[in-house]
Amino acid sequence: MVLKAICALSFILVVALSTLPEGNASLTKCQCKQGPKERKNCGYPGITAAECRKAGCCFNASVAGVPWCFSPKAKKVRKVCPNDSRGRINCGFPGITAKECERRGCCFRAHPAGVPWCFYHRTVEE
Repeated sequence: MVLKAICALSFILVVALSTLPEGNASLTKCQCKQGPKERKNCGYPGITAAECRKAGCCFNASVAGVPWCFSPKAKKVRKVCPNDSRGRINCGFPGITAKECERRGCCFRAHPAGVPWCFYHRTVEE
């Protein structure tokens, strides 16, 4: 019985992994907004738009003499302290002070009762 379950889970895992897109499918438009002189080559001569995007790169063939397939800008992210007290993930210990918490690089809010007052930041994309 255990062997059948392992085989079934293995099959499901293989199917799930085979359906994942290749390359970086989560590129945002602003990551590809670059001046022609800012572009860093990400492909080879004659690469198609589909091949370029499949490699996780940006494609824009509107300007001659510069790379058409180029590396995307890094995503901009920032750390924020979550407002929802239910989503807090504990970063301290009972009785931790605000100063001790902040030294750990965490958020501190001494309210409401029953939830962590020292908790981790959330990372959000800009």
